[in-house]
Amino acid sequence: MARYNPKETEPRWRKAWADADVFRTRDDDPRPKYYILEMFPYPSGRMHMGHVRNYTMGDVVARYKRAQGHAVLHPMGWDAFGMPAENAAMERGVHPKGWTYDNIAAMREPFKVLGTSIDWSREFATCDPEYYGQQQRWFLKLLQRGLVYRREATVNWDPVDMTVLANEQVIDGRGWRSDAIVEKRKLTQWFLRITDYADDLIEGLKTLDRWPEKVRIMQENWIGRSQGLRLTWTFDSPVAGFEDGLEVYTTRPDTLYGASFLAIAPDHPLAEQLSSDPKVADFIKLCRAGGTSEAEIEGAEKLGLDTGLSVFHPFDPTWKLPVWIANFVLMDYGTGAIFGCPAHDQRDLDFARKYALPVKPVVLPGEADPAAFEVGTEAYVGPGRIFNSGFMDGMTVEQAKAAAVERVEAQNQGKGATVYRLRDWGVSRQRYWGCPIPIIHCPSCGPVPVPDDQLPVVLPEDVTFDIPGNPLLRHPTWKNVKCPSCGSDAQRETDTLDTFVDSSWYFARFANPNAAEPIDKAAADKWMPVDQYIGGVEHAVLHLLYARFITRALKDEGMLSVAEPFAGLFTQGMVTHETYKTTEGDWVEPACIDFTTEAGVRIARVKDTGENLVIGDIEKMSKSKKNVVAPEEIFETYGVDAARLFVMSDSPPERDVEWTNAGVEGAGRFVHRVWAEFENQPAWSDLAFDDGDENALALRKATHKLIGPVGDSIERFRFNSGVAKLYEFLNILKAHPAAGASPGVLAARQEALEVLARLINPFTPHLAEACWEHMGKSGMVVDADWPKADAALAADSEVTLPVQINGKRRGELVVAKGADSKAVEALALADASVSVHLAGLTVRKVIVVQDRIINIVAN
Repeated sequence: MARYNPKETEPRWRKAWADADVFRTRDDDPRPKYYILEMFPYPSGRMHMGHVRNYTMGDVVARYKRAQGHAVLHPMGWDAFGMPAENAAMERGVHPKGWTYDNIAAMREPFKVLGTSIDWSREFATCDPEYYGQQQRWFLKLLQRGLVYRREATVNWDPVDMTVLANEQVIDGRGWRSDAIVEKRKLTQWFLRITDYADDLIEGLKTLDRWPEKVRIMQENWIGRSQGLRLTWTFDSPVAGFEDGLEVYTTRPDTLYGASFLAIAPDHPLAEQLSSDPKVADFIKLCRAGGTSEAEIEGAEKLGLDTGLSVFHPFDPTWKLPVWIANFVLMDYGTGAIFGCPAHDQRDLDFARKYALPVKPVVLPGEADPAAFEVGTEAYVGPGRIFNSGFMDGMTVEQAKAAAVERVEAQNQGKGATVYRLRDWGVSRQRYWGCPIPIIHCPSCGPVPVPDDQLPVVLPEDVTFDIPGNPLLRHPTWKNVKCPSCGSDAQRETDTLDTFVDSSWYFARFANPNAAEPIDKAAADKWMPVDQYIGGVEHAVLHLLYARFITRALKDEGMLSVAEPFAGLFTQGMVTHETYKTTEGDWVEPACIDFTTEAGVRIARVKDTGENLVIGDIEKMSKSKKNVVAPEEIFETYGVDAARLFVMSDSPPERDVEWTNAGVEGAGRFVHRVWAEFENQPAWSDLAFDDGDENALALRKATHKLIGPVGDSIERFRFNSGVAKLYEFLNILKAHPAAGASPGVLAARQEALEVLARLINPFTPHLAEACWEHMGKSGMVVDADWPKADAALAADSEVTLPVQINGKRRGELVVAKGADSKAVEALALADASVSVHLAGLTVRKVIVVQDRIINIVAN
């Protein structure tokens, strides 16, 4: 028997696929379409095991749908703009463009080696001028429609790298790369009006029944639609610019009688007006040194400064409340001002306790005694009845909300309102390696769009990175242009677009990546929406929300016909590995370690020195912790198919998978065992089935019973279940060996092997092709149809029925399917395991639900 050799077999079949151009998608293919897409990768320069898992999942589905008779679109591209390329330019003295394209070239080959059925003819990178030039075109169309605008905004500013940082890039108040203390600055930024689509984005979630529930909830919470009240509080003494009072937004008007203070954001216009006072200015500066993300603000110590101003309570003109500036109030939410009800909001309570402000409960839980109920260190946020609240006493929370809004509106002090947590999308970045914003700033005309015939606005290549900051600002010629409107001297916009813009529409461009317009609508109408999108749950909010928004905006522009870009979404788990450290705390790579077991204890030592290591936690593979396993090493040692099979077999795909050598070794053994079964078959010819041969019939039944569950496991993203079925079936095949087999068994084996070759094709495509060829089949298995099960052979002739006595399971019975109820009853009562539990009892009733269950009532 010739041993299976993946080093020879796998490259040969990849070449055969490439030579036949098997995976090129034809737009005129009349078969039903299926668009499968994995979130495209950043070209870091190396494939990692997370890529292997993610793209193998997509490939399993793509190959399965292809076998089922679909025209499959499975494209590939690169999310290629971003800061890592600029960092490389600064640290290594290379150009971002060269670094990026070199990395793409280095990663493309491992992706091809993985055996993915990708249509490489549609490949592009977001840093290709052909791509970002089309992005500039639709950006200007959205500008024309008013969905793009420019305003001053507070940003995180890194004074060393001289760029705006996203909240996620601010770590403990410092820049993630420079470690400089981040400043809050006000800069004029470009924004996209995602808030115009807030309601539609929420409502659209209801249609996404093939998305994970947790992702839909995360998006709905991020958008954060809330019903509340806009209420103006009147100052007790006139305040310039605020003669009408201070407007507050609240979702809890039912707690107005529990108000203890008002608080405004450090960026509120009133706070800035008061900043002529050095104490106020210093406090605002202190607040600006903190984080800007909601998580950071929530976790930070609550700080405040009493402005000395007071307002009247809307329901009691004799009641005054102080106005504070507080670091936990966000200018971007509501009106940038709140009223604090400490008894029923933990944030307000922490603030009130710190500054000795009143805490008055106004919502009474359950049957609590109103005279004795108090709030200690934990705010009460549950349901109850309103008390200590004048005209609202005795009402439920919801009744009180409505009554408070009605009273405020009647007093002309405010109005019921809907407010969103979602903010407009700030897309300006002070970076070089990004899509240039196609605007020219003219001293006379203001911001002017770049004319269409001057697109794309291409990044200049003669830039330097020896000085921190955006090289576009320092370029001697690129930014200096003539105004397209008046011909005067003008300057280009030197900010570039957030890279999330690049990934917000790439899936539509794949429909025709060579189109002369941003989106070929006819091609997009054929392929969109993406039928199955696959990627990490870390993108659940920003990328997916932005993509849903841009799809809607482009639909309204007439470029697309769909509002939702992704009909189905699957979020896969991570690939994890043990971590290893020296006693000094240095991380060590798995490849540098020898493992032994001594006295039942697993020991890890450095190969070269014998130094004992500490075996740490199982964590996500990362370069920083050196627990990375290089896919290329696995491919070389075990073969590509073994790696593919392992990442599909070890755990449900939405969960993390722990990479182990033992696991991939087991997958490798399966590959060789499958090949051995094909090698052991003595001949491939027209053999007659003999269903009178009991062994042959048993094997045929097992074969046809396998087809449905394997297909179902792919449909339901339960790949590990399908692989387990294949492992089980291999054992059945081995129990029906070819050596000495009857003609009927040989015929059944031949049928089983032909089915097996097609069923393993999505998981181990190289092995499947070798097996298909070995059988003497024409063409390639990649073009073969998914096998169809014979319903009669796949049907179970027997069923296992649980037997319950007084509602408790006491045994089970194997009976013929459709057996007579009376006969089943007799068998159940005669069963030894059931009789034991009926000892001393009188059977009152036996209920047989045919082919389902047997219930016995006895006392």
